Amino acid sequence: MGNKVVVFSEEQLQDYQDCTFLTRKDILRIQKKFRNLATDIVPKSMTAGNVTSTVMLPLDTIVKLPELRENPFKRRICEVFSKDNTGNLTFDEFLDMLSIFSEEAPRDIKVFYAFKIYDFDNDNHIGNEDMCTALKILTVNELNAEEMNQVCSKAIEEADVDGDGKLSYMEFNHVILRSPEFFSTFHIRI
Repeated sequence: MGNKVVVFSEEQLQDYQDCTFLTRKDILRIQKKFRNLATDIVPKSMTAGNVTSTVMLPLDTIVKLPELRENPFKRRICEVFSKDNTGNLTFDEFLDMLSIFSEEAPRDIKVFYAFKIYDFDNDNHIGNEDMCTALKILTVNELNAEEMNQVCSKAIEEADVDGDGKLSYMEFNHVILRSPEFFSTFHIRI
């Protein structure tokens, strides 16, 4: 009796609750998902030292998570949430990702991360190249180059308020706020 493994200390759990949009139960469920992706790498107990910020799972392992597996942007999502942009995630980064995709995360934070996901070249704008990269992912290269450029140019033109040929965060935000289905799809059930 009493051989139950303590996954997190009370202080860790409280800190995670304070820094995320997740409940205690969600955090424990997420740790279990993280561990089940690679039981040989992730320890049962995450209380020792800085294990939550040093034990890292490779991108190719994380994208096998059932909640990400079918998402065409799964690789890009992981890259955005990894501090080094490789897509490899520590538990802390994995938790942040799932927190942002939770139903409890505020709209403005979801829009901010959606912008980062579409900004493939990380220049703080969504330009024609970013838009074409997203379109290639979504259409699995079913459009030819001319069709691709037409769709991307038209999309940028429709949303580009200041006429600079690219979307700023504010322009992107304006488009997303007029798209109610975005908020019903930009989440992952934990």
